[in-house]
Amino acid sequence: MNILQINSSARSQGSESTRIADSIVARLTAAHPQASVQRRDLASEPHPVLDEPTLQALFTPADQRSAEQAARIALDDALITQVQAADVIVIGAPMYNFGITVQLKAWFDAIARAGVTFRYTASGPEGLLTGKKVYVAVARGGMHKGAASDTQVPYLKQMLGFLGMTDVTYIYAEGMGMGPDAVAKAQADADQQVAAVLA
Repeated sequence: MNILQINSSARSQGSESTRIADSIVARLTAAHPQASVQRRDLASEPHPVLDEPTLQALFTPADQRSAEQAARIALDDALITQVQAADVIVIGAPMYNFGITVQLKAWFDAIARAGVTFRYTASGPEGLLTGKKVYVAVARGGMHKGAASDTQVPYLKQMLGFLGMTDVTYIYAEGMGMGPDAVAKAQADADQQVAAVLA
């Protein structure tokens, strides 16, 4: 089993989404001692955003790219290779201003490539990253699950599904900004969710 852990919090220390993601990976590796784990921390290893030079590089045939263009596309290629090789993907996804972090958006922009991780067909788009189990650790300062204010999880479902990843489990830690008692409750609830889905 190949496990890929993506931490997308801007915080290198004290991130609840990372704590939950670490817990999920620990349980997976305890159950599968031979599993390999790759971790990518998008705070300590930020990926460049999708900008005009990157778009120009993507739409330039590979054999016609400049050295700079080739080097930029190689950064995206490395992320795509990681995802393709993974059997299980664990994503730490805090909510920032009602959405995913810019770090996670840059990761999705890098791995979503037509003809590689999805393709267009006569019947519509088809995701090519199939057969993977995904766990998403979602941490929020307030209470948003099931509410109109939760634009984060619908986006994640749309994006992951678009790429072919439909077997997705969400672990929630909500109320992290509502005081020490709420934090303790959120952490205990998240730990119970992890134990239940990975029993």
